[in-house]
Amino acid sequence: MARIFCVANQKGGVGKTTTCVNLAAALQQAGQRTLLVDLDPQGNATMGSGIDKRSVPKSVYHLLVGLATLDEARAKSPTGGYDVLPANRDLAGAEVELVDLERRENRLRDALKRFDAEYDFVLVDCPPALSMLTLNGLCAAHGVIIPMQCEYYALEGLSDLVNTIKKVHANLNRDLKIIGLLRVMFDARMTLQQQVSAQLESHFGDKVFRAIVPRNVRLAEAPSHGMPGVMFDRAAKGAQAYMAFAGEMIERAAAF
Repeated sequence: MARIFCVANQKGGVGKTTTCVNLAAALQQAGQRTLLVDLDPQGNATMGSGIDKRSVPKSVYHLLVGLATLDEARAKSPTGGYDVLPANRDLAGAEVELVDLERRENRLRDALKRFDAEYDFVLVDCPPALSMLTLNGLCAAHGVIIPMQCEYYALEGLSDLVNTIKKVHANLNRDLKIIGLLRVMFDARMTLQQQVSAQLESHFGDKVFRAIVPRNVRLAEAPSHGMPGVMFDRAAKGAQAYMAFAGEMIERAAAF
């Protein structure tokens, strides 16, 4: 059975897409059959996987509104080796169209169910807002991975996200749980970041992943080449951190 994980945070610019793309590539490198679902109309995860979002014939939009199956809409990442359910600007229109459809918050879940045996991991890159798209991701998932920076405002946003996950768990998806918090863009030279990191560990305990992703130029450069950072420069500290994170995810998923 595929383990489905949302990568979510209501705050923008915290590394959700970078985490999704690099985790997908790292899992694929570790021999896990992986699908990346891009639920963000910006299509950054699609482009970061080496797929031109402007030229895909079918996308996740067509899947959600019932115009295509997963088999018709998915594409192979030429640089990461994993499968991608791509997104582009068409997806922005799905917000309005989904409102009138049956089982509107379960469209993604229903579409993935038929292909459950084909993947070990399904990663869902959610947009930075609690929208109908994010709700589809949360309703389809077994768990949520929360990438976050160790800064004060990030802690504020985290409490909002945890409350949202609790509401979805109570009302729409009883399987949903927080898998863990991933510290990203970490700068060990900053005292505040060390303090926030220590707060997270004391409050959330083993929900905080051991892997810590540092600020890394090579990770930032990789999307402009249409490549995951773990493929662009395997020796970079950021790439090594994501490989370690993938190892932890495989460990945690085994407990499902």
